[in-house]
Amino acid sequence: MELIIWRHAEAEESRPDAARKLTSEGEKQARKIASWLNARIEKPGRILVSPAVRTQQTATALSARFETSAEVGINASVERILRAAGWPNAEGTVIVVGHQPTLGQVAAALLTGQDNDWEVGKGAVWWFSTSVEWGDPVTVLRAMITPQDV
Repeated sequence: MELIIWRHAEAEESRPDAARKLTSEGEKQARKIASWLNARIEKPGRILVSPAVRTQQTATALSARFETSAEVGINASVERILRAAGWPNAEGTVIVVGHQPTLGQVAAALLTGQDNDWEVGKGAVWWFSTSVEWGDPVTVLRAMITPQDV
């Protein structure tokens, strides 16, 4: 399985939180990462997106075909996100477009098995895969890219 977690790009400061839109810089960030992803993935199996406006706009830079899911929303937990994505047994590539601090917590859990608040920068993607080595499941960080890296 391939799991890509993608934090929404830069958003305006406003209320209510779920209605915040991307800034013009955020729109550029989303397009950069979408272009990077399109060059590296054949076709995502699923794209799960938080109901928040800024995540919907971020995902739209990649594809108009995605699933809106409260399971990956603003108040999601690590467990809910991983369950919604089908980690580690889903087929193909799953992209989750969501929020901090949960995406950083997902990254920490996958790589260390520990609870920790890691930073996933605005617009950044972390790409994980799973495989079996010597009979045991192994999580691999394939890439970590920010819009500034593209």
